[in-house]
Amino acid sequence: MDKIPVYFMPGLAASTAIFERISLPESQFEMHLLEWEIPLTNESLQQYASRMAAKITHANPVLIGVSFGGILVQEMAQFITTRKVIIISSVRCNNQFPRRLKIAKATKAYKLLPMRLIANVDALARFSFGHKINERLHLYKKFLSVRDVGYLTWAVEQVVLWDRVAIDEKVIHIHGDQDDVFPIQYINKCIVVKGGTHIMILNKYKWLNEHLPALILGTSELKA
Repeated sequence: MDKIPVYFMPGLAASTAIFERISLPESQFEMHLLEWEIPLTNESLQQYASRMAAKITHANPVLIGVSFGGILVQEMAQFITTRKVIIISSVRCNNQFPRRLKIAKATKAYKLLPMRLIANVDALARFSFGHKINERLHLYKKFLSVRDVGYLTWAVEQVVLWDRVAIDEKVIHIHGDQDDVFPIQYINKCIVVKGGTHIMILNKYKWLNEHLPALILGTSELKA
């Protein structure tokens, strides 16, 4: 039996190390890890997604994206035929953004963010993973690899200005009920992980390892 190719996309500025605890049965699945590329000058999210989709070398893959990576894989799916698209700790449309992101868009406040400061790993960790990690900050430094100011400026703008308003019902959405970046009260039609935070790819990996195979195969009893 041919193995199912599963491509993983990390969150904003994160390295593929965030997937180091994710394990799928090797008899059925083949895992591939995608890395962030530095965006081209004036490159749109759709253009970037097209460029990233060109890196997919298997037919009918599964795409799994975390946070901003979840937004990206949904855009990538516009350019290739996919078996499944799964997002973790992310959103399926901009109506699921918290109020602060909507305000940032309306006021263009995101343009005032000090990206050179955010490129500092401590500030970047708080920006990418949320504000509740002070006591475990040292664990996450290794997971943040992209500190290019141009990339950070571009990435933040692409999140805030993401223009998708219609949910793709085929996208499987896994979300923690303790997520402080995309709070659960703004999310609907998702599979809720009890106690899951925005970084549950790291600390709820056992839940994900247990349930991802059935979600991919379409045999899961979990309901959104």
